[in-house]
Amino acid sequence: MKRIINISLLSLASLFLLQCSDERFDILPNNQDSPETIFTTEANYRLVLDGAYDAFKSPTYYNGDTGSSIILGDVLADNLILNTQGRQTNKAAYEWSYTPQTGAVTALYSSAYYVISRANIVLDNLNKVPYTDNMKNVEGEAKAIRAIAHFDLARAYAKIPTQSADAASSLGIAYVEHFDPAIKPSRDASVTATYDKIIADLQDALTKINANNATIGRLNKTSVLGFLSRVYLYKGDYDKAIQYGEQCISASPSVGAKDSFVNLWRDASDDGELFTILNSNSSNDNITVGLAYNQNSSGIRSEYNVNYDLFLKYGVANSNTASTDIRNSAYILAANFGTTPYNHVVKYRSRAGSTVGQVVDVKFLRSAEVYLNVAEAYMKSTAPNPTRALQLLNKLRVDRYGTATAPYIPGTETGAALLNAIYNERRLELAFENDRFWTIKRLGQSVVRSDYGSAANGGGTDAPTGALKTLPAGNFRFVLPIPQDAINLNPNLVQNPGY
Repeated sequence: MKRIINISLLSLASLFLLQCSDERFDILPNNQDSPETIFTTEANYRLVLDGAYDAFKSPTYYNGDTGSSIILGDVLADNLILNTQGRQTNKAAYEWSYTPQTGAVTALYSSAYYVISRANIVLDNLNKVPYTDNMKNVEGEAKAIRAIAHFDLARAYAKIPTQSADAASSLGIAYVEHFDPAIKPSRDASVTATYDKIIADLQDALTKINANNATIGRLNKTSVLGFLSRVYLYKGDYDKAIQYGEQCISASPSVGAKDSFVNLWRDASDDGELFTILNSNSSNDNITVGLAYNQNSSGIRSEYNVNYDLFLKYGVANSNTASTDIRNSAYILAANFGTTPYNHVVKYRSRAGSTVGQVVDVKFLRSAEVYLNVAEAYMKSTAPNPTRALQLLNKLRVDRYGTATAPYIPGTETGAALLNAIYNERRLELAFENDRFWTIKRLGQSVVRSDYGSAANGGGTDAPTGALKTLPAGNFRFVLPIPQDAINLNPNLVQNPGY
């Protein structure tokens, strides 16, 4: 049984509002705590830090239906197709028509800084109690939370170092390292500077955080290693991605066994999870993380369906035409809405034994991703090791393909075919987990959507055409606009080119 953490906001909401410098907000109501009164015991630091974890479920980081990060990386790319029978939420993202004024695309900008502010208020007040091993762990967790939220901002609101020749020297994001409601930070001079700060926080966290914290809902040394593999892959430092990814794999070798993989997405198994945003069914939590994909309305009414081109890629492994893919049943459900059958995304639909819809845990980082990070890095490192890359890829494929009577036959790809197989497996494994668009961006590729419609067999008259079909590599819309209201509050912020 999972241990579900429910943390109250501790009456600290007014302390966490960013950029509210008006004097009328400087006086705390008499029923609220200040840092001077709350940070008196180690237990209170834990409560406030767990509030930072909780902030990942704030609108719309991993909450709600419009602009949630749980769908953003897929709706911007080629894994999904808009269903015109749905409410057509996130349509501006799907149409690549977002502007600095269209806040409905995503509220990631404000939501991520909300998480960061909660981590920073812990870090700013570490000196108020003795620095014990427990406080050292608290610092490590807070540093890792701050780094993770900044990374999500960096890949969305700045270029990714590997996407183009000029990316590393282009403008970074505002890296905020202290809580100050009046602060008006400038953006880092370069993406490299931002990534160096993210890595510095994660490296510091690695030296301080516990190897085994109490639950998958809290970061630990293994999950920090996994995040380092992700960040170094994005930075293009493939040797470091291998170094830290291999350590993570050694500590957590399971990619999620095939016989428990469906249960993983129904919260009946933790197999292969490294860091998870826990989400209770209770009234204190009860966050509907899956509503961005579909809702119950005379059946399943989907906002977006699985692109048929992607659907066809499930079920058959490259080297074994008889194999099946467990992800098909874990991720996708074919069901009618009205009289039309659709392929619905059900990764976040419900947990086992619960009647509460779309209230499930968010799998923020899984071992399977680390396997893919390291496999790709081995193909691109200063000393390529395709043998190990293939070994890692096949380990994942063994636990996804095959049946008892027709087990998976390991792949034998080499060279470009092996690298493409790693890319393909990444798309299949991390579909609907906020990865696809950022991977396309990271690789400097174009988004090219298929000619299929939204129906379960690829039919229908709603296939993307014209401006909805392709987002060319290098298009300015691969970098999201800084929200105009943030710039209005902080004139030091510089808008991204093209907006």
